[in-house]
Amino acid sequence: MADIKNNAEEYVEEADRAKYSFDGSVELPASLVGLSEDELRILGSKTTRKMDLLIMPALVTMYILNYLDRQNIAASKLANITVDLNMTVQQYNTAVSVLFAGYILMQVPSNLIVSKIKNPALYICSAVMVWGVISACTAAVSSYGGLLACRFMLGFVEAVFFPGAFYYLSMFYNRKQMAFRTAILYSGSQLGNAFGTLFAIAILKLDGRHGLEGWRWLFLIEGVMTVGFAIIFALILPNSPRNIRGMTQQQQDWLRWNYESDLKQEDNSAEVTAKQGFLLAARDPKTWLMCGILYATYTAAAVNNFFAVVVSGLGFSRNKSYGLTAPPFILCVICMLINGYHSDRTQERFLHIALPLIITVIANIIAVSTLSVAARYFAMMLLPASFYSSAIVQLSWISGSLSQPAVKRAASIALINAICNTPNIWTSYTYYDSPRYVAAFAVNLGASLIAIGMATATFFYLRKQNRRMDQGLQLGKSGPTAVQQASGFRYVL
Repeated sequence: MADIKNNAEEYVEEADRAKYSFDGSVELPASLVGLSEDELRILGSKTTRKMDLLIMPALVTMYILNYLDRQNIAASKLANITVDLNMTVQQYNTAVSVLFAGYILMQVPSNLIVSKIKNPALYICSAVMVWGVISACTAAVSSYGGLLACRFMLGFVEAVFFPGAFYYLSMFYNRKQMAFRTAILYSGSQLGNAFGTLFAIAILKLDGRHGLEGWRWLFLIEGVMTVGFAIIFALILPNSPRNIRGMTQQQQDWLRWNYESDLKQEDNSAEVTAKQGFLLAARDPKTWLMCGILYATYTAAAVNNFFAVVVSGLGFSRNKSYGLTAPPFILCVICMLINGYHSDRTQERFLHIALPLIITVIANIIAVSTLSVAARYFAMMLLPASFYSSAIVQLSWISGSLSQPAVKRAASIALINAICNTPNIWTSYTYYDSPRYVAAFAVNLGASLIAIGMATATFFYLRKQNRRMDQGLQLGKSGPTAVQQASGFRYVL
């Protein structure tokens, strides 16, 4: 234990950080000294609320736009894009999946950039503007090849957003706050799924106006709207927790103290290079354990790409199919927020991951074993609510367990998210046997079981690591930094 303390002291002397005591506490900044516990709690609540109001609405709105611009390809199919562009079923499936080829390629490089630049919020908002332009340009395509090119580029630019926004959140919120904020962020995608289809109904009524098909209006209007919002948010979002417009110095000091008290170390993007951060992430067993959980979960969640099509296979008209896709995602938002909030409240991750996945298993069994319209729609209600309630806690587990150095955290988030989005490419080819989709739901069922198994393995691995730290043993490069270990950092289980 003495060796760990000595290593930590060397770290602290070499960097401009808060002072750490070896009981795991962080000394209060000068502006907070003298405040009572109640005053400190009130200050913390006010600061967190102000931070939530400043950051979360903007990120949620951009995520809604992200899903509108990504998923409008599904709505466009029901609006006859395949007929107008003379596409086969396989060509349409390729147009859906090619977005994720670009999406996967850019995630790691982009997040390494985000972790190193001074203006991450501006960078993210700029990417949102560019994908809005690309989405609007999709309205002008006249061939299958043109659609493929637009979809690939859309994915390439959209790769900036989710891993970048998730890393951006982790700059301001500590582990005790991340599951709920991740749920709030992710609610943007589900609100996009819920109301995107209803929004599509309204836009598609423009079919034929000024000689444009309804699906062209869909791409054009949603793309232009995205650009407008991105410009506004670029002017609002802070680029650093050290300089936040509208916050007093005392509030910013509390923000930094709150962060460091949990992670036992402040973010320092200069601590390691981008290459070193990537290698630390790639060599850490936790990266691959958590990648396994999320990969299996996202395999089961790929049904989202075909949600409107699957629901329409139950025998409903186009507009009814659009309308019936909304309730499952509204329920999903409610369940995610409850699960994320309770996970933060109890500081427990494993059960909040595994229990929702058990519901995913049950829902897939129902979907694959019956042709009853009521039963299958009930399964569709359960699916997004269960696998996404699990996914948001998985993401907070990733951020909290691979937290330092900061560049490693950015690389881990992007690497895992990039790999775990590959099911969106190959699963599209399992949705071929309408209306039952036996192959697709059978794959989803198996993936859900694998996710539960991987989560169990991760739980036991992290528990073993905590026990080693309790015994004063160093964990090497795959563990927390020396400062964290010396200051009492433990993985949340």
